[in-house]
Amino acid sequence: MDTPLSVPPTDPAASFRFGVTGMTCASCVGRVEKALSQVPGVRSASVNLATETATVATDGSTSAAELTAAVAKAGYGVAIEEVSMAILGMTCASCVGRVEKALAHVPGVQSASVNLATETARVQAIAGTPREALVAAIAAAGYEVAPLPVDTANRVDGGADAAALALAAPSPQARVAARERRHLVFAALLSLPLAVPMIGMLFDQHWALPGWWQFVLATPVQFWLGARFYVAAWKAVRAGVGNMDLLVALGTSAGYGLSVYHLLFTQPHHGEPPLYFEASAVIITLILMGKWLEARAKRQTTEAIRALQALRPATARVRHPGGHEVEVAVATVRVGDHVVVLPGERFPVDGEVLEGRSHADESLISGESLPVAKEAGDRVTGGAVNGEGRLVVRTAAVGAESVLARIIRLVEDAQAKKAPIQRIVDRVSSVFVPVVILIAVATLLGWGFATGDWTAATLNAVAVLVIACPCALGLATPTAIMAGTGVAARAGILIKDAEALETTRTLRTVAFDKTGTLTTGRPELLALRAVAGDDATLLAHASALQQGSEHPLARAVVAAQKARGPLPTPATDITALLGRGIDGRIADTRIVLGSGRLMRELGVELGGLAAAGESEATLGRSVSWLASDAGEGLRLEGLLAFGDPPRPEAAEAVRALQAAGLRTVMVSGDNLGAARAVAAAVGIHEEDVRAEVLPGDKADVVRALAAEGPVAMVGDGINDAPALAAADVGFAMGSGTDVAMHAAGITLMRGDPRLVADAIDISRRTTRKIHQNLFWAFAYNVVGIPLAAAGLLDPVVAGAAMALSSVSVVSNTLLLQRWSPRIRS
Repeated sequence: MDTPLSVPPTDPAASFRFGVTGMTCASCVGRVEKALSQVPGVRSASVNLATETATVATDGSTSAAELTAAVAKAGYGVAIEEVSMAILGMTCASCVGRVEKALAHVPGVQSASVNLATETARVQAIAGTPREALVAAIAAAGYEVAPLPVDTANRVDGGADAAALALAAPSPQARVAARERRHLVFAALLSLPLAVPMIGMLFDQHWALPGWWQFVLATPVQFWLGARFYVAAWKAVRAGVGNMDLLVALGTSAGYGLSVYHLLFTQPHHGEPPLYFEASAVIITLILMGKWLEARAKRQTTEAIRALQALRPATARVRHPGGHEVEVAVATVRVGDHVVVLPGERFPVDGEVLEGRSHADESLISGESLPVAKEAGDRVTGGAVNGEGRLVVRTAAVGAESVLARIIRLVEDAQAKKAPIQRIVDRVSSVFVPVVILIAVATLLGWGFATGDWTAATLNAVAVLVIACPCALGLATPTAIMAGTGVAARAGILIKDAEALETTRTLRTVAFDKTGTLTTGRPELLALRAVAGDDATLLAHASALQQGSEHPLARAVVAAQKARGPLPTPATDITALLGRGIDGRIADTRIVLGSGRLMRELGVELGGLAAAGESEATLGRSVSWLASDAGEGLRLEGLLAFGDPPRPEAAEAVRALQAAGLRTVMVSGDNLGAARAVAAAVGIHEEDVRAEVLPGDKADVVRALAAEGPVAMVGDGINDAPALAAADVGFAMGSGTDVAMHAAGITLMRGDPRLVADAIDISRRTTRKIHQNLFWAFAYNVVGIPLAAAGLLDPVVAGAAMALSSVSVVSNTLLLQRWSPRIRS
C-alpha cells in the first residue's frame, strides 16, 4: 500500500512516513521497527501493520536511502515512485549538479538524475513524496519547474498520453526558444553599430562612435537582454555555487564598468577615452546567438522521439454492437472495443484484426521497410499505417500499455539516464566555475601588479571568464546519447539505457540462441518413424499431448495432425518438463514426449531407431522421441523429426559481426547434429556450438564466455531471459509486442539478426561522438583559458569561442542523424 510521505513543514528533515510492503504479522512489525531504530540518527520508529506504514523520527542527519536500505535488509520493501519534471533556467553542467544536489536533500528522495540536453529531472522517491517539496527545492536552487498539463500532472512515467498533450500545445521550451530568438535580434541590432568600428580596424579605418552613443547602445544589451545572466548569477551566489551565468555576468560587467569609468573620469589626450562597450555588448550577443543555435540543435537531437510521438492519432472510429460507428477521442477507447480503420489511416490502438484484409506500413515503429500483410487473426500496432483495405480491429491495448507508448518510454528512459563517463564530467563541472574565477582573479592581480596597466589586466581577466565553457561539458554526453538512441529507435533498435549503449561498443563475443533467432522459428514436422510402423498412432499420441502448448514444435505437431484429420482428445495430467519435454496420460496410458536426454534419464532404450535419430540429426533436424507406459514400463513408440530452416538473413548477420572482429557462438537446447547443421549454414564455427543446453544452463554458458571479455546474448527474450540477464548486454529479438523485455539491454523490434551488428555499430559511433565532444569541450578550456590568462585573446574572440564551443559540440552530435542501417543486399 502506497502511503503519502508526511513531513512536518517546520522541520522537513525530522520525520518520515512511508509505506512498507511484505509484512504479514506482528513479528514483521517488530523486525522492521528494530531495523529502522538501528539506523544512525533515528530517534524513534513506529510501524502500523493495518495501514502498512512506518513513521520514523530522526535528528535530521538520516536520509531516505538509509531507511530504505534498512527495511530491505530486514526483508521488506518500501514503495518507490519515479517523478519526471521539466526544469527551466539551466545553462551549464554546474547547473545540473546544483539541481541534483538540491533534490537529493529533499526528505524521501533516494536518487535524482538531471539531463541538461533534455532539461529534465528524474527523481526516485518514496511513494507519496510531495511534488511541492521537489519544486520548492529546485526553486531554492535558483531554477523553475515547467508546469505539467492537468492530465499529466500526476503521471510518473510520461507515456503516449503525455506526448499527445505535449504536441497539442506549445511547450515551455518552445516559448523560451521564441523569446531567445527575439532577444537575439534586438541584441544584434544594438551591437552591430558597436561592432562596425572593430571591422574598420582591419582596414586601418577608425569609425568609432562617440562615447555616449556607445553607452546608449550597450546599456540595454547589458542590463535588459543580459539580465538573465545577472538573475541566474545572483541565484547561484545565494546558493553558494557558481555557473556559466556567473562567469558571463562578471566578465561583461567588468568590461562595461571599465568603459563607464573611463567615459566619466578619464581625460584623453585627444579623441575619445579608451572604451570597451563593444566588447561587453558583442560578447552577450554572441552568447545569445550560441544559446539560440544550441537550442535549435538540441531540438533536432530529439527529432526521432517526436516523430514517434506524432504517430498516434487523436481520434478513433469505434463500432458499437448495433453496427453504427462513432468517432471518439483515442483516450476514451477501452480494451475490447471494435475499431474501424479505413485505407490510409493510422491504427489508433493495438489490437487483433477481426474483419478485412490489408497491408500495414510499420516502418516508423519496427524499422521494417516493406508493408506487412494483415488479415483476420493478425495483430496490428497503433501508429502503423493501414494500406489498401478496410479493417475492423478488436482493441488489445491502449494508452500507456500500447506498444508505441512503451517504445517512447524506453527511448525517453535511455535518453534521461547518464552514461558512466558522465559521472566523471559531473565531478569536473562541480569545481570548474570556482577554479575559473580563481584563475581570473590571479590574471587580474598578476597583470596589474606586473605591468601597472590595470585596464589591460581587467580585459585579460574578462577574457578568462568568458572563454570558459562549462555548458559544452554538460552537453557533450547527453546530446550524443539522445541522438544515438533516437536514430537507433527509428531503425527498430530500442536501447534501454546509456550504460547498455556504452557497454555494447566493448563486446568481444555475441552468443545466439538457435530457434527463432538464427532460424525462422516456424518448424515443420518432416519425418515420423514408428517402432511398430503405425505412424498415424504415433502422431495422434504426440498431438494429444501438444494441443495446449504454444511451443513451436508443438504447433508443428498439431498442424501436421490437422492436415491428416481431426485432432484427438487432449491428454490429461499434462506436466511440462522444462527444457526436456512433456508428460501426460491418454486414458490409462502414460505418454512421454521429449529429447534424447529425457529418454536417457527415464531409461528408455532407443533400440534400432537410434541410428535413424542420428541420421535425422545430421540433416540438421530436431528429433523428439515418444514413449508410452501401459503398466509394463516405458517403451519407445517412435521418433518425430522437425526442420526449422535458418533465416535468410542469418548468414549475413554472422558475417557482419565476424567482419567487425567479434566472435559468434550458438547456444541451443537442440541436439548437437541439428545445432551444427544450422551453425554451418550461417557461418558459425563448429567449435563455437554449444548444444543440448537447458534453458537454466544457458546463463552459465554466457558467464563462461564472459571470462574471455564482454559478451552479448541474442534470444527471443522469453525462454532466454536468464541468459539475457547474465550477459553484459542482452539483445531481445521479437515483434513490437515483445518491446517490454526487461531482461534485455537492447530490444530489436523485428526478427532480423542483422540488427545486432547495426546496434553495435550505432553504439560505437555514439560512444565515439561522446569522446569527440568531451575532447572538444575540454580542449576549448585547456587551450583557451591559458591563452586568455596570457593576454593573447581579445575578450570578444573569447566570447565567440565560448559560444562556438557549445554549438560545435551539439553540431558534431547531429552528424549521428545521418546514420542508417547497412544497405541490405
